[in-house]
Amino acid sequence: MADSDQPTVRRSRTAPGKQEAEVHLGQSLLHVGKLRFSYERGRQHSEFSYSPNWVDGDPGFALAPDLPLGLAPFFASSGRSGDQRESLPGVFQDAAPDAWGRMLMERLHGAGLSEFDMLTLTDDATRQGALRFCDAQGRVITGDSAPVPRLIDLEELRSIAATIERRGEVSNAALRQMAGAGGSIGGARPKANVLDDGQLWIAKFSSATDASPVERIEVATLQMAREVGLNAPQARLMLETTDSPIALIRRFDREGPARIPYMSARTALQRHGAEQGAYTELAGFIQQHSDDPRADLAELWMRIVFTVLVTNTDDHLKNHGFVYAGDGQWSLSQLFDVNPQPERHRLLKTAIIEGEPFEASIEMAIEAAEFFSLAGPEAREMAGKMARKIHASWQAIMRHHGVTDRDLGHLAPAFEHREMEKALAL
Repeated sequence: MADSDQPTVRRSRTAPGKQEAEVHLGQSLLHVGKLRFSYERGRQHSEFSYSPNWVDGDPGFALAPDLPLGLAPFFASSGRSGDQRESLPGVFQDAAPDAWGRMLMERLHGAGLSEFDMLTLTDDATRQGALRFCDAQGRVITGDSAPVPRLIDLEELRSIAATIERRGEVSNAALRQMAGAGGSIGGARPKANVLDDGQLWIAKFSSATDASPVERIEVATLQMAREVGLNAPQARLMLETTDSPIALIRRFDREGPARIPYMSARTALQRHGAEQGAYTELAGFIQQHSDDPRADLAELWMRIVFTVLVTNTDDHLKNHGFVYAGDGQWSLSQLFDVNPQPERHRLLKTAIIEGEPFEASIEMAIEAAEFFSLAGPEAREMAGKMARKIHASWQAIMRHHGVTDRDLGHLAPAFEHREMEKALAL
């Protein structure tokens, strides 16, 4: 549901052809430009252009590196890759649904949605980042969804999500409720947005395919991250005495009603499709665009070490991001989607050093420290201190969040491994 004091228009999917929307930003609906979209013969194309007032005015800034300020239009196309998501610029892809949300949208609206439909049929109130879309009359476009749920609705949402995940039948009202609550969120696991005292949180539900208490482990790992000094969001468990607790994680792209512009690291590095990247490339972006490069570089390097030590194997470029800091600058977002995995093959999704193997290696992290404005001795001290703190506390933190001794046994290889031993010796 859009802000109550702003006119809205509910729209449904449209037939292939040409579509357009006025692009706005934030709670105050600052006019940024226009998005034009075409969907013909199975191919999808878009054209985005900034408005002259945005280019020349204050606070006009580039939404992303591949959309520099100027009056020339920018084009994107599904093209030869066949990936329809590439028909939108990366920062617009960041605001569109991912696997779970796309499945909800197709359940609600039918298969074959265009990327424009995916982007504009999601609930305006919960869309990632600060991008908003209006029609020619200035009315906020939003999908046919229910108001954002509250904490009191969590048990009902959990039940609906479980039914949807196993492809069961749910009422249209329940489907609209879940699509509004969860259609805008990235990732493949079942989840929803909920309101708590005016603040948006992400509620993550257990999946029928889980072999471990994923929600308990994620909340515990985020606490561990905070305790070793990383910038991680508030997180807590709800319905924690049940067999299917819910992880509640505070959204970092909202501050009460205020919406904070966001782009993924994938967008920051101008990657397409399944292209990967390296942490040293992100360091380069930070040096050019951060409002506090030294702090962001140190934070990102510490996240590399943390990722290696807890065996997080889901550190792809969509799981790193930047929030707008003003004056054309961007800050590293809070840490998110860190899930320890006791895997034998310890490979990262984002390489530590550009051009090097994707190994989860403490030695390589130390070698890379200079790219993050850290001296070797300082980096070794930081890594050793983090390793000792994690090694001493991980089991107690997991138990505090309800992880059983049996599950701890399965999880142990994620925390007790050769790279941890190397870091402990620093």
